[in-house]
Amino acid sequence: MLYFYDGQVRRYISQIIRMLSNFSVQDGKGGLKEIPVMYGDLTRQVANIIRENSENKLPSAPRMSVYVTGLELERDRIQDPSFIKKTNIVERAYDEDNNQYLNYQGKNYTVEKLMPMPYLLRVNADIWASSTDQKLQILEQILVFFTPSLEIQTTDNYVDWTSLTVINLDNIQWTNRSIPVGVDSEIDVATLTFTTPIYISTPAKVKRLGAITNIITSMFDETQGTIDLGNDQATLNRWDDVATSGRFTGEFGETAETQIAKHSADVNDGQYGVYIRGNQAQLYGRGSIGTTSWRSVTENLPGTYTGGVSRIFLTSLDTDAVLTGTIVFNELDETILIVNWDVDSFPDDDIISSDSGDRTSIDYIIDPRRRNPSDIKTPGTRILLLDDIGGEDALESAIAWKNVDNSQLVASANDIIEWTGTKWNIIFDASETDQITYITNLNTGIQYRFSNGEWLISVEGDYPVGTWRIDLYG
Repeated sequence: MLYFYDGQVRRYISQIIRMLSNFSVQDGKGGLKEIPVMYGDLTRQVANIIRENSENKLPSAPRMSVYVTGLELERDRIQDPSFIKKTNIVERAYDEDNNQYLNYQGKNYTVEKLMPMPYLLRVNADIWASSTDQKLQILEQILVFFTPSLEIQTTDNYVDWTSLTVINLDNIQWTNRSIPVGVDSEIDVATLTFTTPIYISTPAKVKRLGAITNIITSMFDETQGTIDLGNDQATLNRWDDVATSGRFTGEFGETAETQIAKHSADVNDGQYGVYIRGNQAQLYGRGSIGTTSWRSVTENLPGTYTGGVSRIFLTSLDTDAVLTGTIVFNELDETILIVNWDVDSFPDDDIISSDSGDRTSIDYIIDPRRRNPSDIKTPGTRILLLDDIGGEDALESAIAWKNVDNSQLVASANDIIEWTGTKWNIIFDASETDQITYITNLNTGIQYRFSNGEWLISVEGDYPVGTWRIDLYG
């Protein structure tokens, strides 16, 4: 490994010193004297330097000194050390000749960062005072900021996910003097003890993005008769976009035919289907998705497009519900339509019963391999699992997910579990359910649909020709 040093711990110490800087005390004549802050404890060597190698010179006061007393690895804050976060950054173009930014895009970068390691930094701050009044002035100015923590920022780097942290005031030692004080004129020292949770990061990998020279837009697979959008997206169920009769065959069977025919009067485009992902809508036709501009479609419709007023209507093939929302063109890419969904048009959530009662919602969606649920375990808490937990022999379940009687939780991805106060119960078994189910995640307010063995955002998916229309008047 090549040498590197980023001064990460040094930056934390520097911020603590800055935090204690620029305080003043008032002397007997009413003047203000700024308190200097230095790094280092009052060792014999430091004290000798301050006395200027003379026993006839007393250390000056007031003054503050900051020094590190400990650096400890915090194992309870360790997360997946193999996790890599990728961030895409676009610079604004810069004119180096005229020293000014331009009104167009500059260089593109991808930054890859490994998960940092958590540590606890312990720091002491000694307050040197020549009188009790000085000490009281200094402490009162400092202590009001801690309630009991103070947030600091070590860098202004946009992609630095460790730049923000807090400083906790843990202890105050009033004086270093013993009683009786005696006749010595020693400096009285009060000590503030701080702890701050920090992260130490490995070097990041920065990649310069090159120019795109070739774009493949057709993703139609003739052998399967589907459009492949990748494993993380819903599969479009048909490609035949010709809406001559308004009838379709496929996995939806007669239900699709009936629903499309029912809403054929609402169709104002017979060439394209619509694919929805989140709040984005794209047109697809003959196996290609995202190649047709929405403006070319709306220009052939009666009325005038008005962003935030014009409206799209989509008929779900799963239910009779017609989903709707206002639309806005994506000015950077007019093949994308931004939809502001009208949640009142969404299908009603389904009731999931349990011993605690009937509900149409869940509280959280969690990956059990990455999250300890101890801080959210209250009776009645419902969680949708993103991965399997435990095994058939019930010996592999994580300790954090054990029941009170030490028994193991065994559940699968897409199951919904509920905490009773003493154990986890599976209240929705994905492997035993084949009917379409709607629920809402209370933590985010997003509605989800269970279909074909997996959960998706309820509005996402394929809306073939004959199941959608646009009303420019709104």
